[in-house]
Amino acid sequence: MNIPLELKYSKDHEWIRIIDNDIAYVGITDFAQDQLGDIVFIDVPAVGEELVKEDIFGTVEAVKTVSDIFLPVDADILEFNDLLDSNPEVVNSDPYGDGWIVKIRIKNKAQLEDLLDAEQYRELIG
Repeated sequence: MNIPLELKYSKDHEWIRIIDNDIAYVGITDFAQDQLGDIVFIDVPAVGEELVKEDIFGTVEAVKTVSDIFLPVDADILEFNDLLDSNPEVVNSDPYGDGWIVKIRIKNKAQLEDLLDAEQYRELIG
C-alpha cells in the first residue's frame, strides 16, 4: 500500500498536500481507492464554497458503491481537478498525483496537527 511520507491523512481516508503556504491539494488515499474499486464518476458540487472540517465536499462513485468525501480541514474549495471529469479512473491509477480531487485554501492551519502522519495512517488501516 502506497502511503507517501510527506502527506497528512484523515481517519476518513483523505490526504492533504500543502503546495504553497495555505494552498493544498486533497484526494483520497490509495487504500480508499482500492476499497472502492473501479471509480467511474466523481462529483464535487462544493467548488467556490467555504466548508468546515469533516464537511462532505463531494462523492466518489465506483462500480461497487458511492462514497462521500470529507474535508480534512476548514477551507475554501478553489478548484476541482477537471481531468477527473473525463478520466475519473486516474484516482485509481495515481491517487497521490494526477488523481487529486480538489485544490483548497486552508482557513485554519492549526487543524493540520490533528491529522495523521504516514505511520499513524498505516497503523489505522492495519
